[in-house]
Amino acid sequence: MRWTADGELVFVGRADDQVKIRGHRIEPGEVASVLAAHPEVAQTVVVAQGDRPGESHLVAYVVAGAGPEELRAHLSARLPEYMVPTAFVLLDRLPLTPNGKVDRAALPAPDFAARVSGREPRTETERVLCELFAEVLGLDRVGVEDGFFELGGDSIMSMQLASKARRAGLALTPRQVFEEKTPERLAEVARPTTTGAEVADVGVGEVAWTPVMHALGKRVVGTGFAQWVVLGAPAGLGLEVLTAGLAVVLDTHDMLRARAVPGAPKLVVGVPGSVDAAALVSRVEAGPADVEQVAREAVTRLDPSAGVNVQAVWVDAGPDEAGRLVLVAHHLVVDGVSWRVLLPDLRAACEAVAEGREPVLDPVGTSFRRWSHLLSEQAVSEDRVAELEAWQALLGEPEPPLGGRALDPDVDTAPTLLHRSWTVPAEQAAVVVERIPAAFHCGVHEVLLAGLAAAVVHWRGNADGSLLVEVEGHGREPVEGVDLSRTVGWFTSSHPVRLEVPAGQLDDAMAGGPAAGSLVKAVKEQIRAIPGDGLGYDLLRHLNPETAPALESAPAPQVGFNYLGRFTTGHSTGPAGPWQPTGGVSGSVDPDLPVTHSVAAAAVVRDAVDGPELEITLSWAGRLLGEADAERLGETWLAMLGGLADHTTSPDAGGHTPSDFPLLDLAQHQIEELEAAFGRGHRSR
Repeated sequence: MRWTADGELVFVGRADDQVKIRGHRIEPGEVASVLAAHPEVAQTVVVAQGDRPGESHLVAYVVAGAGPEELRAHLSARLPEYMVPTAFVLLDRLPLTPNGKVDRAALPAPDFAARVSGREPRTETERVLCELFAEVLGLDRVGVEDGFFELGGDSIMSMQLASKARRAGLALTPRQVFEEKTPERLAEVARPTTTGAEVADVGVGEVAWTPVMHALGKRVVGTGFAQWVVLGAPAGLGLEVLTAGLAVVLDTHDMLRARAVPGAPKLVVGVPGSVDAAALVSRVEAGPADVEQVAREAVTRLDPSAGVNVQAVWVDAGPDEAGRLVLVAHHLVVDGVSWRVLLPDLRAACEAVAEGREPVLDPVGTSFRRWSHLLSEQAVSEDRVAELEAWQALLGEPEPPLGGRALDPDVDTAPTLLHRSWTVPAEQAAVVVERIPAAFHCGVHEVLLAGLAAAVVHWRGNADGSLLVEVEGHGREPVEGVDLSRTVGWFTSSHPVRLEVPAGQLDDAMAGGPAAGSLVKAVKEQIRAIPGDGLGYDLLRHLNPETAPALESAPAPQVGFNYLGRFTTGHSTGPAGPWQPTGGVSGSVDPDLPVTHSVAAAAVVRDAVDGPELEITLSWAGRLLGEADAERLGETWLAMLGGLADHTTSPDAGGHTPSDFPLLDLAQHQIEELEAAFGRGHRSR
């Protein structure tokens, strides 16, 4: 796909021309086409280069009469921010090969450090921020007027910057980094971290149950409710190294030392050193085929009531072979995001021990105990209680049962669940997870939900086009003064959303017609219209005794949805290397656990060598829905996503919606009139 000089989008791309920049698949040729449309540009080529291993930047080489800032503004007005090159190199002419093609090997290497401004910091805060910018971005120096993202920063790096700033005594959030961008402007909003607050946030002691724990009740402490990850283990790892490394991790992350209190909705976290790591580590001799059985046996040794929340099993393949390391944790103390913290920490600790160094892990920001307390406070606050009526209105009246009857907790239990997965075709997957969000200024989850809601309505023949869905999220919501970037625990949250889709236009949407664009815009706006940030539903439903009865008696969503996110699978197709996961996070549940949704939908994106892979999964109550019915629903979801992808390749696809302009009172038709008047090239800003 590329932009023409007239601002139209046409499909010309080749997958093998794509590069990955900051998590996005990009065709440099498309960027060059937009740049070439500038009247002062005579020649240009855009390539991906890196000044640090594993990190790439787009670089534009240009023969032009305009300067870098003018060229940057030209692209920023027509392309998403991640497609704007980090550096512009002005040349008298492009080097050519004897065949007349651009000689890429002869292009001069860009000097990213040369892009920094000259003004030196005037205050101590500016000095600290300039140093932190340089550290995170890998530059020798940064000026106070330099933009974080213009120097190659991204969202992950913004989290690293905020975390390092906090350790340096400055309270910053990733959102402030996005908004302010430069050390000069960040210095104006940064506030000193207060020593008192840091001391008061002690993760040891009683921890009240969070909403997700209340939702499962006493079943939450069942021994079978666990997650595990399998890693490649270094040859000859050794129990002593593993035990010492695990001890450091246990002392760093409070919730791993938690103990469930029988009959009470709370946990008690012990002091560092209160859990004996040696009792949690074991060694077995087994082959790769036996690893899952090893994990399941380790699950049986978990006992949250006794504070046994972790098991580490070294699957030894001998002194000269890489074995496996099976890490098991009770779900009460971890979630999917927690593993992204735990695995690097365990590796760092074990490697330090093996090398004879003192293991030093980065400190944790806000404790889970403090987070739990904040949730309890919010649940009874006036602002949250004021959301109750809106949640009740959203839940509305009960919907007809999906399978002819309501779920029965005595019949529809975890062992009766059936599962089926589908892989979105590769040529459509990149469009669904990258092009559609860029064109419609929305998230991947909103695109997936648009396809799911349309599929369920189409599958049911629901004339009113209404569907109530429970959306699960990671639960680490941004709160001022809270840093959960390294906090381990079970944060999962959920909230309902009612989606109204145009039932009479779904065939057109599935075929890639204009209704597909209208569908994405409508669902995007409905998702963003939920009360507050969505967290209030769980708080009012489970932590406020005054509001809980009203929501307990309201209709419950029959369909669940969980977008698991985007993960890098790596380029190796061979055995997992030391400390590298052999797969994703696996898990088990208590066999008596009731099914919570008639149909649960999930999606995950994995970055592979050839581009993003999108897998969608349906899980359904096997005694409620027939396999053929569930298969038809899954195929319809797949077809709807295909229709959305096909539509987005058309020149007039995309556009803004009212939620993109919170300070303006614009209706959808007014936005579309403005877009039509000012040209289609502005749709993908």
